[in-house]
Amino acid sequence: MGQYFDNEKLPSKLVRTSSFVLGNHFIFFTDNGVFSKDGLDFGSRLLLESIPLEEVGDKVLDMGCGYGVLGIVLNKTLQCCVDMVDVNLRALHLAKMNVQENHCSNISVFESNTYEKISSNYSCIITNPPIRAGKKVVYDMVMNAKNYLKKDGKLFLVIRKEQGAKSLIVDLKNFYTVDILQKKKGFFIVRCCL
Repeated sequence: MGQYFDNEKLPSKLVRTSSFVLGNHFIFFTDNGVFSKDGLDFGSRLLLESIPLEEVGDKVLDMGCGYGVLGIVLNKTLQCCVDMVDVNLRALHLAKMNVQENHCSNISVFESNTYEKISSNYSCIITNPPIRAGKKVVYDMVMNAKNYLKKDGKLFLVIRKEQGAKSLIVDLKNFYTVDILQKKKGFFIVRCCL
């Protein structure tokens, strides 16, 4: 399989998956060339189930949204306004399909290479960063979030221990107040506050 960020023309194999998260049922279309093509992954589920929903606020950025799980679940659960961005064109197409399939409103889906096309500030930025894209991209996503958060905004992310969780958390502490909300099966759920 090609690198996630390459937007290669892999043969399409659309899959319809279903998930029950935060008390709601969701349908997600996935495909070759996007992360977790078999359905909702453990890390994203743990992230959604671990963050304090009352801290999310009214305007969310789903950074590196893939086919849209994080943003769609938060939108449907909290009725918050959500921007979802990615560089993978197939993922963006799927995210738009999934927004319609789950009858969401107040969601914008658009292409952006990390924060390149972001001009708003958010109460919450949430991400399951694409580790395979490399450290430079992941660090851009999480370290530069501070420039796009409102005064009391928060960054929530999930990262696996074997993918550099401990060193990333140390580096995050140079920019944020950092709390580990959950550790399970090698996954760390991290909250970063300004």
